[in-house]
Amino acid sequence: MSNSYARKPHLVCPAGSLRALQLAVNAGADAVYMGLKDATNARNFAGLNFDLEQAQEGVAHAHAKGAQVLMALNTFARADEPERWYRAVDTAAEMGADALICADTAVMAYACRAHPQMRLHLSVQASATSYEAIEFYREHYGIQRAVLPRVLMLSHIGHVLRNSKVEIEVFGFGSLCVMVEGRCALSSYVTGQSPNNAGVCSPPSAVRWIDKADGVQARLGEVLIDQFGPAEPRGYPTLCKGRFSVGGRRDYALEDPSSLNSMALLPELMAMGIAAIKIEGRQRSAAYVEQVTGVWRQAIDACYLAGPAGSTGIDGGSRFSVQPAWAATLAEHAEGQQVTLGAYSRPWR
Repeated sequence: MSNSYARKPHLVCPAGSLRALQLAVNAGADAVYMGLKDATNARNFAGLNFDLEQAQEGVAHAHAKGAQVLMALNTFARADEPERWYRAVDTAAEMGADALICADTAVMAYACRAHPQMRLHLSVQASATSYEAIEFYREHYGIQRAVLPRVLMLSHIGHVLRNSKVEIEVFGFGSLCVMVEGRCALSSYVTGQSPNNAGVCSPPSAVRWIDKADGVQARLGEVLIDQFGPAEPRGYPTLCKGRFSVGGRRDYALEDPSSLNSMALLPELMAMGIAAIKIEGRQRSAAYVEQVTGVWRQAIDACYLAGPAGSTGIDGGSRFSVQPAWAATLAEHAEGQQVTLGAYSRPWR
């Protein structure tokens, strides 16, 4: 008799380009999430995302391989230009996207009216951290899945799952942020552009790289947020990951550059009944997407076969453990080569 988990969670992977989408699907992603080349998505970097032709080709490739395509329309519509977001909803529906990832109630309301058959996923940008908040969106806009912000402990996630009537998706690997998703005002203070509208916390127009004799300065607007030595790798400058002089010491004032890696918690997450595990990184390279997707595909499959803690599993194997090769691959792609369990594990609580 099988002692396996009730469900195997979908592996949801980033696609910042057509090449990344293809590699993610080929490496075993159950779904990919993508955005258009404008401010309707929260990764509005130059050189990223999809024009109409690329999006149609990407959807066709994913569907041919049995994978879903989730369209990220996860910024908040400008009050003076909501039509841009409404057009993006229409575009996603016309090209055959399987679901929309939304945060703005106006965008969700339009999708409900214009495309009632379209699945709606509540974006992490909506900052819904309780089942009551999620239930509000389900009752009013018919959402079928909610992506939880990266601020909840495992016990909090379990409480949401036990009480929620919709699918729950959590982040498994990728960048963290010191801010609660959807509520960041820090970069707005420096650049004058809200990441919740413009789709990026460091707008390219505000980024300045200035060569100096002792290295390179990274500025956002007129604010110096980091300085790199001549041979030091340069990360994309964001305020929360900037290094500042505080009390005579130059260091990360807000957040060290490390990546969330929850792989060790897969048995607990799957036992709770999560519907999907999300990999962050539409702004990362196609090689990152391919390798991280491949590792997480193996891990989810192995955990599902191993079964819940204390069971023998449907293949008679041992309990799940993170393989050294998986950990090594993920460490190569972690920010600063550091990983953390983030808010999932807070032993001091």
